[in-house]
Amino acid sequence: MITALLIDDDANLRNGMRSLLTRYAPEIKIIGEADSVKTGIVAMQQLEPQVVFLDIQLGDGTGFDILEEIALKNGKSSSHIVFITAHEQYAVKAFRFSALDFLLKPVDPEELEKVIVKIKNALHKNDSYAHIDLLLENIRKKVDNFKRIALSTSDGIHLFEISDIIRCESEDNYTKFYIKNNKPVLISKTLKEYEELLAEHGFERIHQSHLINLSYLKSYIKKDGGYVIMADNSNLPISQRKKERLQEVLKSL
Repeated sequence: MITALLIDDDANLRNGMRSLLTRYAPEIKIIGEADSVKTGIVAMQQLEPQVVFLDIQLGDGTGFDILEEIALKNGKSSSHIVFITAHEQYAVKAFRFSALDFLLKPVDPEELEKVIVKIKNALHKNDSYAHIDLLLENIRKKVDNFKRIALSTSDGIHLFEISDIIRCESEDNYTKFYIKNNKPVLISKTLKEYEELLAEHGFERIHQSHLINLSYLKSYIKKDGGYVIMADNSNLPISQRKKERLQEVLKSL
C-alpha cells in the first residue's frame, strides 16, 4: 500500500478526492487529512506520508507555504507531492518546468490514473526531491522566465540549465535531450510538450523529430532539401513547411 495525505480547505473536495482514490487507486491508503497550512505542516511531519495531494490555495496561506516550512524544518520533503489547482496558470507552468505532478479541478479520473502511474514509478526511484527546491525557488522569486528545468528519467530527476540544452529529438512518445557537457537524456514525454514549454527560450521546431536551440545553430544549408548544422556537429533536416518560418526567425536574430 502507498500511504497518502489529503490537504485541502474544502471538505467536499477532500471527500471527492477520497472517493476517486478509492475507486481508481485502491492501492493508495489515505492515512490523514488537513485543511490548512498549520494543520498540513503538522500532518506531514507526524504521519510522514509517501504521497501528499496538496491544494494550492488554503484559507491561511498556500500549499507552497507548507513546503517552505517543511524545507526549513527538515531540509526537504520526503513525500511525493501532487498539487491540486483550479486555474493557477503561472503555477502550472512552474510545475511543468519542475517535473512536478499536478491535477486540475475538477479532477478528471483519467488524469488521476496517469498521475498514479507516475507516483508508483517515482516511489521506486531514489528521488532527491531537488525538483521541489526548484519549484520553490521559482515561486519565491516570482520569475516567469525560468532558467532551469527538471527532467524525469528512468533513474531519477535531474536539473539542467535551459541554456545548456542544444537540441531535442523525438523518439516515438519519448524525447531525447542533447545537453552541453552531458550524455543524452531520454524523457518519457512527447516532443510537442517540450516545444510548447521551451518556445519562449529560443527553441524552434524545424522538423517533426527535431526541436533546436537557436543559440547552438552553426549553419543553415539550403541545398539537399535544407538542413542545419548544430554546435554538436549534428546535421538535422528541415521539413518543407518549416523552412519559411525558420528563415523568418533567422532574419530577425
